[in-house]
Amino acid sequence: MNLKSLLAKPFAQYIYKKINQHKKTAVEDQEHIFKALIKKAAKTYFGKQHNFHKINSYSDFITNVPIRDYEQIKSFIEQIKQGEKNVLWQGKPIYFAKTSGTTSGVKYIPITKDSIGNHINTARNALLCYMAETGNYDFATGKMIFLSGSPELERIADIPTGRLSGIVNHHIPKYLRSNQLPNFETNCIEDWETKLDKIVEETINQNMTLISGIPPWVQMYFDRLTEKSGKTIAELFPNFSVMVQGGVNFEPYKNKLFDSIGKKIDTIELFPASEGFFAFQDSQVEQGLLLNTNSGIFFEFIPADEIFNENPTRLYLKDVEINKNYALIINSNAGLWGYNIGDTVKFVSLNPYRIIISGRTKHFISAFGEHVISEEVEQALLQVANDESIGIIEFTVAPNISQNKGQSYHEWFIEFENIPNNLQSFAQKIDDNLRKKNVYYDDLIAGNILQQLKINVIAKNGFIDYMKSIGKLGGQNKVPRLSNDRKIADELSKFTAL
Repeated sequence: MNLKSLLAKPFAQYIYKKINQHKKTAVEDQEHIFKALIKKAAKTYFGKQHNFHKINSYSDFITNVPIRDYEQIKSFIEQIKQGEKNVLWQGKPIYFAKTSGTTSGVKYIPITKDSIGNHINTARNALLCYMAETGNYDFATGKMIFLSGSPELERIADIPTGRLSGIVNHHIPKYLRSNQLPNFETNCIEDWETKLDKIVEETINQNMTLISGIPPWVQMYFDRLTEKSGKTIAELFPNFSVMVQGGVNFEPYKNKLFDSIGKKIDTIELFPASEGFFAFQDSQVEQGLLLNTNSGIFFEFIPADEIFNENPTRLYLKDVEINKNYALIINSNAGLWGYNIGDTVKFVSLNPYRIIISGRTKHFISAFGEHVISEEVEQALLQVANDESIGIIEFTVAPNISQNKGQSYHEWFIEFENIPNNLQSFAQKIDDNLRKKNVYYDDLIAGNILQQLKINVIAKNGFIDYMKSIGKLGGQNKVPRLSNDRKIADELSKFTAL
């Protein structure tokens, strides 16, 4: 154990103890944050417009502050971009996190002096909790990599602007800089494949102990390493012991990633976004991610089936129930108010408050009234794939609508690691699983409104080629599991194998 590991041990135990204490006071912490947010933002443009000086309770807040998505806060963001202060939060943001929205085009999410700690400290706390629980401090001695966007920042209204991962890159502590790969110049390369080749070149002979990134892009990195060396990742990096991941459900990628590594290793799941760092895996033993209840964000929860209602039910932490899908709403010291981030979550524990990410509010199929969500299709597919030892690389689902009664169906696009011998039987089993999980879908099949789902086999690297064709290869980009239209499906049809 070198000096870094020795120094990390007492700090990890201190943070771990502190987080365990806050697990017991989560509701009280949320109520305190709520009052502090309202008080500090009362004199902002938004606060005055929404009567913050009259808000004394959560019910007052609901009355005065509606649920919004980015399109509905865009006018406030534009004021900030024109140089105005005290719009959503005191002063001006210290950064804009630039992110691509599916409906809003480019989004500019404010990060303030008060909110930057939420992004930086939560990632740190996840690693420290892992250290304290497992006793694995040795990975701190080796090289670490995060497959991220460029750290180069532009300026908008004199506010540094760029990808969140690039912004966070500027806040990596000095004591970790010597451990970080790739170098700054490589991180700044915009073309993903060129960047990936450089990352492989830089890391292939290093003592890599921690690797972090979105699972499909980590898989690409592993594939390139294996192609170049002819070795498994465990053979290349014998001290590689921790993989940090987030952004998508890990389950569809887990088996192939572990096969590429050549052994099972510990993983740490994170739930970050440009709008905030919402939850993290605090235990290798317990299910779910610990909700970040003491980090400048006041959370609200709307039953997922009410999210598009004019006056949906709004709850805060003390009123949530286990195993129910909720749309996640945030209010934060970045100046986001009643903000629908677009993700749905489900509580798997209320003591402490742990969640799983169950889907996206805009990623669903209900072309026929079936209300199918991401969690359902993932579970329906993976149950059959695991039973039959079929590897799934990537997949997405869309409706195929026919004008002829009973001719419509759900169309699945799947890139297999090994194609099932009987594709029709494989599809039937997925369909049966989905019918058990979703009563509306079952009724539509039983009533001959929908046919059984159909599978299109995507060629090897077809999803990568598709992402490349639309200019979204690499970084934080990912393929939606579900679409309620044919935009993605029609493009993917160009990359089928059969």
